Amino acid sequence: MNDFRFGPAEFYLVGFEGERPDPATFGALADLAESGVVRILDIVLLSKAPTGEVEILELEDDAEAIGLAGFAPIASGLAGEEDVEVLAETLEPGRSAAVIVLELAFARTLAQNLAAAGGQVLRSERVPAPVVNAMMDILDQEGE
Repeated sequence: MNDFRFGPAEFYLVGFEGERPDPATFGALADLAESGVVRILDIVLLSKAPTGEVEILELEDDAEAIGLAGFAPIASGLAGEEDVEVLAETLEPGRSAAVIVLELAFARTLAQNLAAAGGQVLRSERVPAPVVNAMMDILDQEGE
C-alpha cells in the first residue's frame, strides 16, 4: 500500500480590510488544525499599500499580533515566491491577505486508498460554497 505523507494541497487567498488580518480568523483556522480536519502546511501574510506595493510580512515577526503565537507551519516555503506574487496581484490596494496552504485530511486518505486500489485522482474542481448554497436553494425551491 502506498503511504502518503501528504495529500493534495489547496492554496487559499483570504483577504482582509486594512493592513493586518483579524486574529479571530486565525483562531478558527487553528481550531480546525487542532481537530485534525486540516493540516496547515504554509502561511504567507501580505499587505498591499495604497500605491500598489506588496509587502510580505514575516510570520515569525507578526505571529503574536495576529493570533498565531507558537504556530509553526509544517512546510514553510511551500507557497513559493511566484505563487505569492500571482495571488498578490488580485489583492486590492490598502488591504491585507494571507496565503494559506492547507492539506485536507480526508483528501490524503482518499488519494492513498485510491492508489492502493490502482487508481489516482486525475483532476478535482472546487465549487465555492456560495455557489453550492445558491444552487441548493434553487433545487429546494424547484422541489416544493
